[in-house]
Amino acid sequence: MGAGGFGAIAAAGPMFFFAAWLAMLFAGIVGDEIGINPFGYVDAMKVTIGLWLAVAPLVGAAASAGHRA
Repeated sequence: MGAGGFGAIAAAGPMFFFAAWLAMLFAGIVGDEIGINPFGYVDAMKVTIGLWLAVAPLVGAAASAGHRA
């Protein structure tokens, strides 16, 4: 991990809370149209962590594949 990696780790914390807040707002706005019940901030944090756990390996694989080429 280079010197920029530590800054990325520090930036991920606030971005997690912001992403959870956006997920909560999005669920409240479009909940009726897509057939889900709006959920609170804690549930939005659970959804966000699940998405991050699913997407992070894909991003890491794409980034490492770009370095190999």
